[in-house]
Amino acid sequence: LLYEMIDREIANAQNGQPSGITLKLNNLVDKGLVDRLYAASSSGVPVNLLIRGMCSLIPGLEGISENIRVISIVDRFLEHDRVYCFENGGDKQVWLSSADWMTRNIDYRIEVAAPLLDPRLKQRVLDLFDILFNDTVKARYLDKELSNRYVPRGNRRKVRAQMAIYDYLKSLEQPD
Repeated sequence: LLYEMIDREIANAQNGQPSGITLKLNNLVDKGLVDRLYAASSSGVPVNLLIRGMCSLIPGLEGISENIRVISIVDRFLEHDRVYCFENGGDKQVWLSSADWMTRNIDYRIEVAAPLLDPRLKQRVLDLFDILFNDTVKARYLDKELSNRYVPRGNRRKVRAQMAIYDYLKSLEQPD
């Protein structure tokens, strides 16, 4: 299923349709899936990855992975969620999963992935992605030299994603 969804994004990019892949994982080391993400990037698919731990993919390689951005956020709270988002020609699909993209998880374990169908909940997850990819305090980016440097803030306002997410979720609470 993962290969099919990536291949669909490749086809969408090649046909001029909206395409994109956004993943939040602890680890990305499965060679087949890494190679497929490289193929997506080479086809013009924007790939945004939030990888907390191991990442075998090298972003920013000309002709291979220049459309791939990898960031890592390690902060106060231990995050253990895995989320897959596919642009799907403009009809975004969001999946929640138990599986990191590791060979042992993909090939040898029983893992679960389920699409998030409720439009309101799907939008909340997409909002969380927006917050995470705009972190200017704890985010580090992986470049082609594998330097893992903090994301430069420049003139952007200070955003510490975990605290911003906490505030966002708190704002959704309904008063008793």
